[in-house]
Amino acid sequence: MATELQAQHQTQSGVYTFSSRPRAVPSRPKYRPAPLPNEEQSSYGNIMYDRRVVRGNTYAQHILPSSPQPDPAEFLRQQEARRRAVVRKRLKVQFRSKTPDPLEGRMNTEVQTGAKEMYKPKQRCACSRPMTEALVSLSEMYLEELSDRVEDVSVECQTDLFLDKPATPLFIPAKSGQDAATQIEEGELFDFDMEVQPMLQVLVGKTIEQALLEVMEEEELANLRAQQQAFKEIRDAELVEVQRLEERERRLRVEKEKRIMQQKAVLEKEKETADKIAARVFAQQYLSDLLPSVYSNLKDCGYFYDPVQRGEYLETGFLPWLMEEVCSALEKRCVARTLLDTLIQDVTNQRYEDFQTMKE
Repeated sequence: MATELQAQHQTQSGVYTFSSRPRAVPSRPKYRPAPLPNEEQSSYGNIMYDRRVVRGNTYAQHILPSSPQPDPAEFLRQQEARRRAVVRKRLKVQFRSKTPDPLEGRMNTEVQTGAKEMYKPKQRCACSRPMTEALVSLSEMYLEELSDRVEDVSVECQTDLFLDKPATPLFIPAKSGQDAATQIEEGELFDFDMEVQPMLQVLVGKTIEQALLEVMEEEELANLRAQQQAFKEIRDAELVEVQRLEERERRLRVEKEKRIMQQKAVLEKEKETADKIAARVFAQQYLSDLLPSVYSNLKDCGYFYDPVQRGEYLETGFLPWLMEEVCSALEKRCVARTLLDTLIQDVTNQRYEDFQTMKE
């Protein structure tokens, strides 16, 4: 810095202070000077576009490795090699012979028995048999027979009889000093009849006072119960009166609502009757001139006529009756003829049979 600072010092009280000389503010132009034509214009970088400046959060950045990306084929080859190594290791562990699990209550222990010396190929010496016996005896120290039955041994022991602890004797300190005795005659220190009077006065006074307080309390409780009973009777009477007034008010309200509904119904009926009367009078007035003209028009058009004059009575009344009577008479005649033919045929057959009998 161009600012000249004075020597910093520390006062006797231990406070750190400093001071600087006053200086005038340098004057500078408002705008930058224009570059000369023969000077090369210096380039100024903007840190807003500098890639070395980190913006935003830094915990989600993707850190680029210093080396280039590996070959995909080489990467896949490495993955396949690692997978094969893992599978080979698992198979080796799976098919490797191992010691069977121990029985319940037992555990396996690693023991070196020197079996490697026994199984060396094609090595013979004069001391091979004694060494073998020594190795076998050494192995028998750590071998045991496995069987399903667990061996058990019964062991008995007897403890000494414990006696109860005797009671701890009382601690009596050792006597110190000299013994002294004093003779007190009867009546010298305490007179019962005279000393007991204040106590009796206090006891009798307290008893009488307590009895009076209890009697007063009982009287007060009795008065309170009497007041409560009187208040309860008054309250019950007031409740009965309130219920009676409420019931009366309810009956009056119901009666009022009923009368209002009846009056509304009467008014509606009167209005409906007046509307009907007005409609009837209007209809009568309107139809008084309409009906004669309508009837006359219909009569002129041929809707109203005399059935006798037009012959409809003969077609609808007389001719059907005549046909029914004729049909019934013909049916009776046919029935009579059929019966007569049946009788004649029966008589003829009977006579023919009689004639044949006589002829034979």
